[in-house]
Amino acid sequence: MWRAGTSADSYYQVRPECADDVPESKFRIKVGRTLSARKWKSAFSTEGYLDISKTLGRIHRGGVHPSIRGEVWEFLLGCYDPKSTFEEREQIRERRRVKYALLKEECHQMFSLVGSGKFVTAPIITEDGEPIQDPIVLQQLNCGKEHASLTKGNDAFSGSQMERQSNGYGPMDKKEIQWKLTLHQIGLDVVRTDRTLVFYQKQESLSKLWDILAVYSWFDADVGYCQSMSDLCSPMIILLEDEADAFWCFERLMRRLRGNFRCTESSVGVEAQLGNLASVTQIVDPKLHQHLETLGGGDYLFAFRMLMVLFRREFSFGDSLYLWEMMWALEYDSDLFSMYEDRESATEKSEGSKGKAKSRRRQCGKFERENLRNGGKSAAAPLPISVFLVASVLKDKSSKLTEARGLDDVVQILNDITGNLDAKKACMGAMKLHKKYLKKAKNT
Repeated sequence: MWRAGTSADSYYQVRPECADDVPESKFRIKVGRTLSARKWKSAFSTEGYLDISKTLGRIHRGGVHPSIRGEVWEFLLGCYDPKSTFEEREQIRERRRVKYALLKEECHQMFSLVGSGKFVTAPIITEDGEPIQDPIVLQQLNCGKEHASLTKGNDAFSGSQMERQSNGYGPMDKKEIQWKLTLHQIGLDVVRTDRTLVFYQKQESLSKLWDILAVYSWFDADVGYCQSMSDLCSPMIILLEDEADAFWCFERLMRRLRGNFRCTESSVGVEAQLGNLASVTQIVDPKLHQHLETLGGGDYLFAFRMLMVLFRREFSFGDSLYLWEMMWALEYDSDLFSMYEDRESATEKSEGSKGKAKSRRRQCGKFERENLRNGGKSAAAPLPISVFLVASVLKDKSSKLTEARGLDDVVQILNDITGNLDAKKACMGAMKLHKKYLKKAKNT
């Protein structure tokens, strides 16, 4: 039984031997503020339409009760349209589960450990696509029949091109080679992700995280897999029991963030956001910006991690989830679901419900409404709230940062905030800074 004032730490259990190294969660369940299971249920009509306006403000005020966090996140991230019915969402859910099963089977055919409950942490092929018969890999493949299937060419490794041709597969293309080159890196990151949590003491949880990231890497080959994605995916595994549901929730989050992970030979995707951060800081705190430039930190690379993993390292696990859901509630856009392809394939509503939906005013989060009032949609895409969160942290530490004598001092000052930030205050600071930025930007 959950009581008011309960910490999220008791829900996301920390291993006893790690307790001293993990900051305590500041998130507390507050009656009348935190979105409870009862309030969440009451926001739905008998048909299943969700009055999203009833939930956004409450989430901003007090977060989401851990028992319903997964299903609430599915709406916040645009997995489901609030104007859909229970029946329509069930149909969408089943279609997605089938689609994920097909994607996973496709990956399993290329590498048999996908879906097997195991994973690899050592390279399995060379850059030319030739199999690496590394002892560590063979052990992870459980040798025996897996090794036998390798020597026969049935493809635990999806062996050499000659072996593949002899079995009717044909040579591996560049996409498949690139995918297989990432599998061991995914494994290495999986065993390092949230290792302080009891949840990840189970092999089943580790393999589920590896499977989802491996399938996503194949599904979105343009981005593939990059370090830090495991930090973004991990909460989905914990909050959503069904693996397919967790995958699609992660995929929706990546639609927002995938630009940060797109890399070329000359740049990293997140550099665009770092540039935005520099522009915001220059407007709201020109003295700090000038000092950082003088120190050689005008590229703001010291803030790289905050933007890439949305403050996962600066907060406790529970507090980072609280921060995320407040961010998503603040920048929620009622058109979010209509941007996604599932809206086209959803069961058509009756003409009456369509008319009713059209007559309803747009329902957006507070941050998004501010963008709309300031014409943010008419020009370039508005900046995400995460940029203003980082900017608010920098402004809050401005007095210390302007005394820094080098970038090492800047990094140390920012490292010292780990475990000491308040998610609610951080969001409020971001909102104030956003308003100030829009006003000053319009004047200039």
